[in-house]
Formats: sequence, structure tokens, C-alpha cells
Amino acid sequence: MAATELEQVVNLCKRRGFVYPSAEIYGGSRSSYDYGPLGSLMLRNVREAWIRTMVQQRDDVVLIDAAILAPPQVFEASGHLANFSDPLVDCTKCKQRFREDHLTDPNVCPNCAAVGSFTEARAFNLMFKTFAGPIEGAGAEVYLRPETAQGMFVNFVNVLQTSRKKPPFGIAQVGKSFRNEITPGNFIFRTREFEQMEMEFFVPPAESAHWYQYWCDARMRWYTDLGIPAEMLMLRPHEADELSHYSTGTSDIEFKYPWGWGELEGIAQRTDFDLQRHAEHSGQKLDYFDQANNERYVPYVIEPAAGVTRAMAAFLLAAYDEDIVNDEPRTVLRLHPRLSPYKVAVLPLSKKDTLTPLARELYATLADRYMVDYDETQAIGKRYRRQDEIGTPLCVTVDFDSLEDDAVTIRDRDSTAQVRVPIASLLSEVAGRLGF
Repeated sequence: MAATELEQVVNLCKRRGFVYPSAEIYGGSRSSYDYGPLGSLMLRNVREAWIRTMVQQRDDVVLIDAAILAPPQVFEASGHLANFSDPLVDCTKCKQRFREDHLTDPNVCPNCAAVGSFTEARAFNLMFKTFAGPIEGAGAEVYLRPETAQGMFVNFVNVLQTSRKKPPFGIAQVGKSFRNEITPGNFIFRTREFEQMEMEFFVPPAESAHWYQYWCDARMRWYTDLGIPAEMLMLRPHEADELSHYSTGTSDIEFKYPWGWGELEGIAQRTDFDLQRHAEHSGQKLDYFDQANNERYVPYVIEPAAGVTRAMAAFLLAAYDEDIVNDEPRTVLRLHPRLSPYKVAVLPLSKKDTLTPLARELYATLADRYMVDYDETQAIGKRYRRQDEIGTPLCVTVDFDSLEDDAVTIRDRDSTAQVRVPIASLLSEVAGRLGF
């Protein structure tokens, strides 16, 4: 039985060390979360799975890491200072604030049920502003980036010159972004501080439609390849009134969350808007000379943009399961092995000193290649359940027979099947079962 309520996964995340409320000892912060020992490992795995597919396995995409802070000119050129806003309304009765476009009934307050109590909607800019240096004021203003995209656009010429790439090629980036959301919520789905995985794919203008469809298909496939059932995903093209000011076409990959369908990733046709705007505002040429065709042009851009934390939430929700094993209820995260915080757990059957040296030796061997947990507390059945609940694909049990036959037992998380394997072939056996 999969998760039907968000609280099932929220409780598991808190109990097992995936996600904590930020600054919880001070009452927490509704819009911020900290990622614990398991959550930080899973976030890293989501990032690495994305980089592996988007950069490592391709010869036409490179990776950069641009600054989080940027001067106002960057966001004036991109249109964020003028256009990056949400419609804000206040309830005059309970004084709560809401995004008008997120209200189920635009005439009824969801907090106090007052009818007709909303103020007129006004634009609320989502940018976080701060000051660089010791003096506040004009000339010292900088902004925390609301997306990673602009760092890739302003580095277009740098990458073009140093990487020897030519269109079609992409610049990818993973990093923190910040948006002053009016109403953050639904756990880690919508927060003010979040992490993005974005790629700007620069193409000849005539090839824009082809590459847009290509990346829509490729990005859908990434989620299903990592274990999300196809029926929990859909590709939804934006209506004309939804399109961003720079887009001639955008599709969202949506995931079926417990509260309904919601955006997981967006794939946008940004045309040449960003490069043209930055060229205009900076006075620098941001174009490409095609020597083969003796043609100079400003590339169009296809942008797949996903959230690391939002993707993690979707993977957790899709993997959550409850079943019965040996007449006992079990909670299990059926995570793809690439996403699991630990790939293997080494479990000595007893804490007696006779098993510890061998168990520690196997741990060290496996940990040289994989993230491995070592657990010797409580009965072996409880330890299996604990590893199932955090998504560990394989458990390696060292027992007293191991000292005689040089073999250990491997247990599979999903089937709970157990098989005896020689220690000499343990590493290759684990690699074969994990697939890497």
C-alpha cells in the first residue's frame, strides 16, 4: 500500500533522520527545513543522478557553479525586478496573506472562512534583496538569485570560448535559489530556500521545436527510470495565460502528490530572450558565429528546470509502501538503488567480539565503493525492518558460520529473499544486484 497521506512520509522523514524542521529548538520555521544524516545523503544522490544523466553521459553539456549573489543589473535585464511577482491578497478579518491564484474560492478566506474579506490583489515581488559591503544603500544592493538560470546566461560566452562547444550544447548547474514565497507549504514542496537542477540548452533557432520535444521526452524518462510509476506522472503544456514573459511554450512534468497534481519540473522554450536582454544591458555580444554556414545568430534556449528537494519528495512518496512480511506489518521505501541513502548495510548477527573483526573488514571493503551502514544493535529482524524503512536495498549478515565457511547472507529489501554468497565474491555480487 503506497502513501495516501503526506503525513506518512513526513513522520518517517522526521523519525529516521531525512528531514527536520529548521531551528526546531526555537520553534521551527515554516518555510525552512534541515536535512539530516539520511536526507543529506539522498539529496546528494538525486543531484548525482541528475548530473550523471544530464552531463556525465553526454558530450554536449558542461557543468558550472555560478554565484548565488548577483548585482541588480542581472535581474533588471532578465525581467525579474519588473515581472517576478505573485498576486498577493490580505484577509481583512484574520489578517492572513494568500496568493490569489492559489485560493480554491477567491471570495472565501481558507483560514477564517470570512466571505468577501480580501483586499484588492497587488503584485508582490519574490526577490530577496540584501547589501554587499559595510554600507547600505544604492550601489550596494545585491539580490539572492531566484533561479540558477541567469548565471548560465551571463557565462554563455565564457563557456563557449573555454569548452570548445557549439550549438546545440548545454550549460548545466545545480545550486541554491531563493524566493520570498507568500505561502510556502506542503512540507518540502514549496519553501523559500530550495535547490535547483537546471540546464540551458542553446540551439540554432530553426531547431528549437525539435529540441523542446526531445527534452520533454528525456526528462519524463529520467523520473520513470529512477522508479516513479508512469501513472504518477503527466506532461502538461501551459495555457497561453500561464506562460512566463520569456516563453513561447512551456510544459510541466507533474507528479500526483497526496494533495493532487503539482509541478515537479518545467521544460521551457525561452527563445533568445535572455541572451538578447543581457547583450542589450551589458553592451556585450552574446551570439554565435557558425563558420560552416557563414552565419551569425543568437541561439534559442530550451530549459529543463527541476527542484532537488521537490524531486526528493516525489521519489519518497512514490517509494513509500506498507506490506506484510512474516505476518508482521512493514514500512519500506522501495527507492531506486542510486537514490537510497545507504546501498548496503552490514549486520553482524551478534555483538560478540568474535564477529566484529570480520564484519568491520567487510564494511571497509564495501564502503570503499558504496555508502554503507553498520548496525549491530537489537535483534536481526528489527534491524532488517529498520533498513527496509530507510530504503537500503541490500543487507549483508555476518553470522558464526561465516567464520567457518567464508560466506555471508545477502538479503534483498523488496523481496526479502536471502541467499548465501562467498565472501570472495561479495563485492561483485553486490555490484550485480545494485546495477553499478
